[in-house]
Amino acid sequence: MTPAPENLLHRPLTTPKCTLGCPLLDRCLSGGIPCNSITELFAESGCGKTQLCLQLALSAQLPVSLGGLSGSSLYIHTEFPFPSRRLHQLSYAFRSTYPAIFKTDPCDSIFVHAVHSADQLLDILPKMESFLSDPKTHLPVKLIVIDSIAALFRSEFENTPVELKRRSSLFFKISGKLKSLAKKFGLAVVVTNQVVDLIVPEGTNGMRVGNLACLYSSGRRVCPALGLAWANCVNSRLFLSRNEEVEKEEKGLVDVDANRVCTRTRRRLHVVFAPHLPEGSCELVITREGVFGVE
Repeated sequence: MTPAPENLLHRPLTTPKCTLGCPLLDRCLSGGIPCNSITELFAESGCGKTQLCLQLALSAQLPVSLGGLSGSSLYIHTEFPFPSRRLHQLSYAFRSTYPAIFKTDPCDSIFVHAVHSADQLLDILPKMESFLSDPKTHLPVKLIVIDSIAALFRSEFENTPVELKRRSSLFFKISGKLKSLAKKFGLAVVVTNQVVDLIVPEGTNGMRVGNLACLYSSGRRVCPALGLAWANCVNSRLFLSRNEEVEKEEKGLVDVDANRVCTRTRRRLHVVFAPHLPEGSCELVITREGVFGVE
């Protein structure tokens, strides 16, 4: 049955947002990750997608007065052992920053579940709704993270019209249910995605990707995985880039030809598209204590 059209005049004027745990990153996103919609964070491996999601799951537990959602999180991981050691490391730093708020381990309010296929994710969404309706948790669930959505579709589908149609159908069923849950329970939904190399035919300028004419990471021109069908399933899209910059060149002490090049990894968060945000970006660093913006 087709859902009834939504009267936008009845929507609240301001949408609650969840802090990323850093004022500079929040400023780039006008307050943080919005509720009632799906935000995609895409990047190549090693850029910090998962670390940012772990930090977000901790930040969601903060009171609203500090930019949080006063809520727990449901973390769906799809392609690797859950990084519990890193979560506990971040949790220790988090509790040190807010000792008066967290008397117990905030990791206890992050519920982790492994999913290995798109069909399995679709199957657990109704169970997820039951859990959200009656969570029996200290804090209501206010954040869902799926890390990553691309892993569920990477190798399961063949490149045939029938399979591509089935894949697109799953995209819309999964995203439709997630959007429904987000609006019903006032959730922030974050999904991570991977990148693929963008091959532009010679003599063309390529396509514009949201606010950005083109996307680069590690010196390669890239675009989000899963194509245009999936792009239409998310409300906001954020890009994490990583590039190596030469800081200095040192000459070898014995062999003058054995020069050593010192490089530094620079990461940046970009707004690709979002209905509530202008074009913007922020440099960030990853430390033992977390992910933080740089002026």
